[in-house]
Amino acid sequence: MNYRLRSYTLPSFWDAYRRLPERVKQQARESYEYFLSDPRHPSLDFKRVGQRRPVYSVRVNIDYRALGVLDSGEIVWFWIGPHDEYDRLLRRN
Repeated sequence: MNYRLRSYTLPSFWDAYRRLPERVKQQARESYEYFLSDPRHPSLDFKRVGQRRPVYSVRVNIDYRALGVLDSGEIVWFWIGPHDEYDRLLRRN
């Protein structure tokens, strides 16, 4: 895997982002900076979580995650939110 990934977002990501508490938005921006410099940064816990599709997760903080689909060295972020919603999304995947 190329660890210099291009990163894009879908409107669904920004819709979810706008609903986050300000503190979490700031942490999400910090996590994104780490991701840009090194997706393997230990605080991110970047990992594949999709069984059928190449869905990947990144940690924002202990309670929040972001999800994206990885394809050809590009990740498209489609969701960000609380861990309980994350668990529900993964069960559907």
